[in-house]
Amino acid sequence: MKSFCIAILFLITGNRLHTGNEFCGLTNTAFQNQETINYNVYYSVIGIYINAGNATFSANYEKYGNKPVYHIVGLGNSNPSYDFIFKVRDRYESFIDTTNLLPQKFIRSIDEGGYRQTENVTFNNQNNTATSLKGTIQTPSCVQDVLSAIYYARNVDFNKYKPNDKIPFSMFLDNNIYGLYIKYLGKERIKTRYGTFNAIKFKPLLLKGTIFDGGEKMTVWVTDDENHLPVRIESPIAVGSIKVDMMGFGKLRHPLSALVSR
Repeated sequence: MKSFCIAILFLITGNRLHTGNEFCGLTNTAFQNQETINYNVYYSVIGIYINAGNATFSANYEKYGNKPVYHIVGLGNSNPSYDFIFKVRDRYESFIDTTNLLPQKFIRSIDEGGYRQTENVTFNNQNNTATSLKGTIQTPSCVQDVLSAIYYARNVDFNKYKPNDKIPFSMFLDNNIYGLYIKYLGKERIKTRYGTFNAIKFKPLLLKGTIFDGGEKMTVWVTDDENHLPVRIESPIAVGSIKVDMMGFGKLRHPLSALVSR
């Protein structure tokens, strides 16, 4: 079961598929300690969107195993007044090495429409293993979890790509390894509930889960500046569709130069 917060989080048939691992060897230039991002989640069945939930993300500098890490926390909740339709209470955590942005530990606790699941994973990047309560498995080098992948992707230099190029990466979830990609679609101006942005547009390859169908049905817009801040996500879901807009932020690393107007 793959969940609600995976899509917010990002935090993923074109002409080319790059064979190199673009999710390996990047350094962080996009976010910093104490960055926060807030989102509203809008739901529609008949074309009218209602505010059905919210999501928040934070990045804080900490120590994990005497190693400096970014402790990333992603929270996704349905609004209490709509819990009778589909109650969501999701919490994701990832501890990411500050030097290479690879996950060291991943924690997930979700409650989605009565479906509950927890996950606690420790990554060994030297031995390329991931250990959870289900056991230890071998992983590809530079494997990501669902939360670390979002922050890593914010550091991708999209100027290197042409529309429909695919940027592949590997992700660990539910004691399995998935080969996924981001399909770059180009740049455009997008009007959101927060304001109008110059944006980078792409489609992530999704895993089928409790809410989302698999495939390239989700579209994501991030700011066309050094922050690569996700500002709009749109996707059909099992019943209806959702739209997610960035509504607030704090401690950005760079000025939000992609904001055209409010």
